[in-house]
Amino acid sequence: MKTFCLTTMIAVFLLICSNGIQAQTTQTKLDQVELFKQLLGTWKAEVAKDTSYVHEYTSFGNAIEGNIKIVTKGKVLYSVKQLWGYDKKNDKILGVELSNSSPEISLYSLWFTSKNICEGVVIQDITHPENTTTKMKMEFKSPDLAILTFMENDKVVVTRTYTRVKK
Repeated sequence: MKTFCLTTMIAVFLLICSNGIQAQTTQTKLDQVELFKQLLGTWKAEVAKDTSYVHEYTSFGNAIEGNIKIVTKGKVLYSVKQLWGYDKKNDKILGVELSNSSPEISLYSLWFTSKNICEGVVIQDITHPENTTTKMKMEFKSPDLAILTFMENDKVVVTRTYTRVKK
């Protein structure tokens, strides 16, 4: 009788453990493209008195085109063009950015870790993208509010609060 009880307890324990292990590994895959569409529209972040960042994102086929401006007292000080697309092989959103005042090209890799959190890196060396030190995180607090944080060597260097501009 003792052997039967002990065997039953071990079997039940193993069944519970294996069920728990399976529950941890089964995770629904996030639809990166659909989640990235949350960005479509115009977003604005006030960064100083009379100065703001304005981001405008529109559909470009299966990609997203971005236009970013720093505006002060109605005058554009700086502008950037972006193009974002989904890389199915790596399940990441890749972006390229060109500014009007610099010959440098910036490359980004982004991915959603949940329905409202997108994380990413600035690819500083295309031959070794894993060596990046600049990271970012965007959290969609609501459909009209997003917090963008940039980190350098895992230390926060800037945080901006963006609100959707209603047309």
